Amino acid sequence: MSDPKNSVPEEAAGGMRNSTSPVPNIFPPPESMRPTLIGENYSVVAGHPLVSMVAADVLERGGTAIDAGVAAGLASNVIQADMCNLGGVAPIVLRLAGSDEVWSISGVGSWSREVTLDAYLDRYKGDMPLGAACSVVPAALDAWVTALSRFGTWSFGEVAAPALRYAEEGFVLDRRTALAYELMGATFKNWESSASIYWPEGRPPREGDRLVQTDLARLLRRLTAAERGAKRTEALEAVRKAFYEGEVAERIVDWVRQGGGWMTLSDLAEFRNEVSPAKSYDYHGWRMFTGGTYSQAPVILQTLSVLAGFDLASHATDEEAYIHLLVEAMKLAFSDREKFYGGTGVEIEELLSDDHVARLRAMVRLKKALPDLPTLDLPASTGANRGKRRDTTNFTIIDGEGNVFSCSASDTIDGNPIVPGLGIIVSPRGVQSRLDARHPAALGPGKRPRLTPAPALALSLEAGEARAMALSASGGDVIPQGILQAFLNVVDRGMSPQQSVEAARVTCLAFPDSFFPHFHDRGRLSVEARISDKVRAGLAKRGHRIHLWPDYEFDASGVALSVDMKAPIDGRRILGSGADPRRSHYAISR
Repeated sequence: MSDPKNSVPEEAAGGMRNSTSPVPNIFPPPESMRPTLIGENYSVVAGHPLVSMVAADVLERGGTAIDAGVAAGLASNVIQADMCNLGGVAPIVLRLAGSDEVWSISGVGSWSREVTLDAYLDRYKGDMPLGAACSVVPAALDAWVTALSRFGTWSFGEVAAPALRYAEEGFVLDRRTALAYELMGATFKNWESSASIYWPEGRPPREGDRLVQTDLARLLRRLTAAERGAKRTEALEAVRKAFYEGEVAERIVDWVRQGGGWMTLSDLAEFRNEVSPAKSYDYHGWRMFTGGTYSQAPVILQTLSVLAGFDLASHATDEEAYIHLLVEAMKLAFSDREKFYGGTGVEIEELLSDDHVARLRAMVRLKKALPDLPTLDLPASTGANRGKRRDTTNFTIIDGEGNVFSCSASDTIDGNPIVPGLGIIVSPRGVQSRLDARHPAALGPGKRPRLTPAPALALSLEAGEARAMALSASGGDVIPQGILQAFLNVVDRGMSPQQSVEAARVTCLAFPDSFFPHFHDRGRLSVEARISDKVRAGLAKRGHRIHLWPDYEFDASGVALSVDMKAPIDGRRILGSGADPRRSHYAISR
């Protein structure tokens, strides 16, 4: 006979003898589709599982987040050629352990000093055709070398080894990557130098096919062999010169000029990415850092500056009001992007001044949507050449010491043909320059296009916390919007890292597209279907033109998030990772 004093209520009983175990009302369902990975030594989130593994391996072998970030970037240039390229762009923000200073590496090349807007208009009559005509100086290689030289510890040969191996030996394509090459083939199948690599059988690649990039491997081997010098910095400078001077530079210039573009050997030899303190804004206990107005990155800071005047957290459970406020703040920031970013001489500090922010906040109407471009009025472009696929990959890394690296690398192989013998494209980022002299982002000699990729990094302002958060995203004009929503989901809505990147997302398109021909789909607010009919109807009533997206829409951006979950204890960090299921993002934490 059992002893009543030792009996356990049936609803709380566990173990193999309990026929009702496990008990659903005791163990809750998962809070997210994937778990938030937790680690002490590092958090890595990248746009492809193989890239995440490359970064994690560097960290396991004693490298820092900076070393791992450069290795991941180079590996992305091989493994994700559908998303980024060694001849493309690679903006970076980073922080060294123990420092409150965050650095920005611009990662975008410039137009030749020989080109003028008048000359361009005369040659192409208002068009910006695919190919050499939209080429600017490749920036990615210099960005990787600069990050490694100024902030890293490993050699170029060490960080480039995985990329070289994957280029030389190849790797097996997963279903989504194979599909990307199939879709891009609509453009590059007519470019023999590209089709011979990415459609080697004369057909779209399939899941399980092996992608080998022999010319790219030769280039990486050439750069690795050039790494010689009495000092580490001298050896890394030799790597840079092997790309921006000599035979490689000559091939790049010849390809551009023969294709109808503008570029000189001095454009390449004299190119250096800007390295500067990142721009910042304080929001709800965090200091958010981004690049400057050569890119669209300060849209993140300006949106936060507008939102700081509202109690956004109080609207967290009122989804309609929350989305409306967020969209109106983003709309104002993007309007300022069109008015100021790219070359007016107006600095972001002025746009974040109390007076300017107050003027923007005063424009917000809580029950009615603002018109598009409320801070200016520009004529809309036509919709010609719409539907072209432009994309980006991205990754975030924090190591156990507190080094942080965030990057959005880009330029896709449907943007320009592969340069024969080099295995790379020449950055077609010129498509983000305007052919209107009145626009701040107008094309000009030696001028950078206004860049869409925009990595971000935030540091906690709480005394003694020493917490960091790295965020990056993909998707053109959606990049700052994905970062903002993930950040606010953590800070104002109390979500876990994984919940924050999985949560239903909206995308405001109340401005001209950054890519030529800068189509403007006026008033459009794209909303994922997980947002209820009632909320969508309420937003429409406020004046938003709702465009319904399916759940987990690919074009709603792919966000990577690495974050200190709590203040380091006894030098030990608790790091969380969020990997967006909309893309092939993959997290590794240990």
